[in-house]
Amino acid sequence: MTTAHLITDETTTAALARLMAAILRPGQTVLLDGPVGAGKTHFARAFIRARQGDQAEDVPSPTFTLVQTYDDPTGTEIWHADLYRLTDPSELDELGLDEAQESAICLIEWPDRLERMPEGAITLSIAPCDDPALRDITLIGPGAERIARMARFLWDAGRIEATVAPLAGDASARRFLRLGGAGGPAVVMDDPAGDCRQFLRVTQWLRDGGFGAPKVLAQDLQAGFLLVQDLGDDLVARVIARDPSLTAPIYQRITDFLVALHQCPVPDFVPALDGPELARQVGLFDDFYPQAVGHDRAASAQIAQTVAALHLRLAADVAPVLALRDFHAENLIWQGAAPLGLVDYQDAVACHPAYDLVSALQDARRDVDADLERACIDRYLAATGLPADGFRAAYALLGAQRNLRILGIFVRLCIRDGKPRYLDFMPRVWALLQRDLAHPALRPLADLLRDMPAPTPETIERIRRQCAH
Repeated sequence: MTTAHLITDETTTAALARLMAAILRPGQTVLLDGPVGAGKTHFARAFIRARQGDQAEDVPSPTFTLVQTYDDPTGTEIWHADLYRLTDPSELDELGLDEAQESAICLIEWPDRLERMPEGAITLSIAPCDDPALRDITLIGPGAERIARMARFLWDAGRIEATVAPLAGDASARRFLRLGGAGGPAVVMDDPAGDCRQFLRVTQWLRDGGFGAPKVLAQDLQAGFLLVQDLGDDLVARVIARDPSLTAPIYQRITDFLVALHQCPVPDFVPALDGPELARQVGLFDDFYPQAVGHDRAASAQIAQTVAALHLRLAADVAPVLALRDFHAENLIWQGAAPLGLVDYQDAVACHPAYDLVSALQDARRDVDADLERACIDRYLAATGLPADGFRAAYALLGAQRNLRILGIFVRLCIRDGKPRYLDFMPRVWALLQRDLAHPALRPLADLLRDMPAPTPETIERIRRQCAH
């Protein structure tokens, strides 16, 4: 539970409403507290219109009806309640407001009329100031301080009038919002860990090398906010889905990008992803997958040391290059003849040159044809002159390590974090793992995993039943 204060006028109150409209999710409630004329309905109106976007309706005050309901384009219901004229709290049962709070976004004016405060609600208390044009807003509740800091960041960056919309995030705690309207398109990166410095360093290095990282428009490193250039919606995955004929040319471009990237000296500010670190990270598989599927961990406990030994034998003799790590079709933006747009590279490392090629060609989220995978590996080898047999063995090892780690992450996201949607990707990841383990050099690792249960529908359902709620 946190508390934060903001001094606002009509414009910034509406801007705060638009920001919260982009952040809040179904099942969350905002309690709007304050005297008559404080601006509670002004906030609610801006919030609802922001959620509805181009489909925005008139938003009258529900003073006499007590409740008005709205739908946004995502199918989320928004309930706007004004309890000023409520004479008996039992009337709320007839209105269905308690039930609505489980699945809708609820904005409740005069919440003191409620018999009990909703658990986890955010209170937005509006008080008048000496200046009649200003209001003193106090935010109380989960994430209140973060919301206020983000609002100040956007206002300091001159984006008071911006529209705000959520962007799909990744499996981390980072959040991304898209700004539109006055000032042009931009993306807010919200990193609660407050560590944007590495992103900035890698961004500058990439841009200095002529690669397609976004411009940084504003920053608050202490709070963990960045405002960056919006590179658009043409993610490689979407472009290929619209026009499958572009699949091979795009993956050839991706391969050529890696060839160019790997010709550059590795910056001295990225950590090494070497054998010991690869072994440590693959431990996620042993930590979560075997027990989730009801399998004995005796064999899987040896995976980490086997990966380290194989890396020493198969990959340690090749000079490391910069690897962007989360390098796949949903983190690359197609810009035609312009360089590929790059996002989500703050975890870049120094690693074997096969790592990002595996990341792109063995994609957990989409199928890449095995013949295209082989063709891109051949293209990379022809351009770099690296020994083919050794590279392919290292490629298989890094692919197996990544896919094992990803399986562990997907199980952890379900069991620990209550995010089961990634389980649907597991059969694809398992198939890629089998492709890697078929390489003769990986026989020791394949033997350890021989009896490990595959993520069949039955196995996945078993994991899903363990999901945190």
